[in-house]
Amino acid sequence: MSVLFSLVSFAFFLPIINMLFTADSFPQSAPDIDLLDFDTVKENFYYYSGYLIEKYGAADTLMYISLMILGLYLLKNFFRYMGMFFIAPIRNGVVRDLRNDLYNKVLILPLAYFSEQRKGDIISRMSSDVLEVEWSILSSLEAVFREPLTIILFVLALFLLSPALTVFVLIMLPISAILIGLIGRSLKKSSEKGQKSLGNILSIIEETIGGLRIIKGFTAIDSANQKFQKNNSIYTRLMIGLYRKRDLSSPLSEFMGVSVVVSILYYGGRLILGENATIDAATFLVYIGIFSQILPPAKAITTAFYNVQKGAASVERIEEVLNAEEKIIQKENALAKKDFQNEIEYQNLSFDYVEDAHVLKNINLKISKGQTIALVGASGGGKSTLVDLLPRFYDPQKGKVTIDGIDIVDLIIDDLRSLLGIVSQESILFNDTVFNNIALGVEDKVNEEAVIAAAKIANAHDFIMQMENGYQSNIGDRGQKLSGGQQQRLSIARAVFKNPPILILDEATSALDTESERLVQDALENLMKNRTSLVIAHRLSTIKNADEIVVIDKGEITERGTHQQLLEKQGVYARLQAMQSFE
Repeated sequence: MSVLFSLVSFAFFLPIINMLFTADSFPQSAPDIDLLDFDTVKENFYYYSGYLIEKYGAADTLMYISLMILGLYLLKNFFRYMGMFFIAPIRNGVVRDLRNDLYNKVLILPLAYFSEQRKGDIISRMSSDVLEVEWSILSSLEAVFREPLTIILFVLALFLLSPALTVFVLIMLPISAILIGLIGRSLKKSSEKGQKSLGNILSIIEETIGGLRIIKGFTAIDSANQKFQKNNSIYTRLMIGLYRKRDLSSPLSEFMGVSVVVSILYYGGRLILGENATIDAATFLVYIGIFSQILPPAKAITTAFYNVQKGAASVERIEEVLNAEEKIIQKENALAKKDFQNEIEYQNLSFDYVEDAHVLKNINLKISKGQTIALVGASGGGKSTLVDLLPRFYDPQKGKVTIDGIDIVDLIIDDLRSLLGIVSQESILFNDTVFNNIALGVEDKVNEEAVIAAAKIANAHDFIMQMENGYQSNIGDRGQKLSGGQQQRLSIARAVFKNPPILILDEATSALDTESERLVQDALENLMKNRTSLVIAHRLSTIKNADEIVVIDKGEITERGTHQQLLEKQGVYARLQAMQSFE
């Protein structure tokens, strides 16, 4: 509608120009209007203009036509705004969906994916790349819809005014399009390099903030600063080249447009001044006016083309994440599993992160309901990997893990994980309140008394009540406002609150002081009496009462038995025990 009113408004300039700059008399009659025959339209236009002049006078007619042009322009700009008004939710909705899809993908991708990627680069894709799509591609949505329509309608009008002159124009325009296309392709390559470089910078920032204590402690401030400045300089050089190429689009397209206008003036002037003139001066002036309105949309399309080329690199980076392989996939007809009844079993299981570099080899292990199984051994032996296979953080290359005789690959993933409570070696807490960290993952209304009871079992209630807002106190990024022991006790409280039938404790007491460790260990032992527990422990004193202790060395089970049985064997376990003894 905006384009249509813009075109009609230019038609009203014909009688004004004719009135002001020609002495021709207006026609006394007009032929029947044929929209495909511009001469009939023009003759009718002139006829009714002459009628108005005769009736109201030239000055009043000029005022009426001017007011009509003003009204048409008002309608043109009103509809243009309405176009922008309705495209705004589309533009922002696409960006919202992109962010949602990326975040959801990050949540479901396997842990192995993130061990191969830099966190800063992923953050860059979710932030700066999405913004680049918004500003480069989605900001061009209006141009994509409106400008081609503008050009098509205006070119049709030009054809009606002068077919010969318009053919000449259409020969000239593709030359500029070819030049613009060459620069656009180069712009995409530069943009891709720039976004990768920004990802490196964000990775360095993320690593620096996380490792600031070590950087300061090892007097590595200068080397860290030099590394950042080097990467920042690389990014700056890339962006300078990028902006120079992008900024070339506007002056280049303007120069090419002016070149075409000059050519039209010369060629059109010859058509008017020639003996067999095919166009009158008034029509030629309107022709130039309409053609001048083609230049802004042509320039806008050029700019949109550059922007799309620049944003295309960001789209590809986003798609790399969205199209990343989901190795942990839930089967279409996965089985529901709401309870744990009999046993967990690892059957002939082998696993490796890198091909032919076995982390676990031919593991066979059965864990009956209610048993506490302790996994011990040297660091890097495969203990954490073994327990990570149970919630399907990874899938084995060979063998399987079953719960109650059902392969966990056949279960609904959320059902499987709802059976498990996990306390990891590193306290994973979130920038939220104490209450919300303990009640993590519970979507229904949370029972406050149950949260407090869980905190008491984990020996966390006392220090929580000493905080300024108690259970509603914010614990900061990764729980930085708490000590290491307090962080771990909150993690344990979270597992207690979930009240799962199966517990996974990966060095759950490693960050506690001696007094807290004893209190929490007693609480955990009481908690584990009615549950099946897999406990990874380096402090052997904490697992003396386990039903069975499994020694894992270099990815294989080398010994198994009770604490006393393994001591009598005088094998790996006995050696580990002796190393931890003060005798």
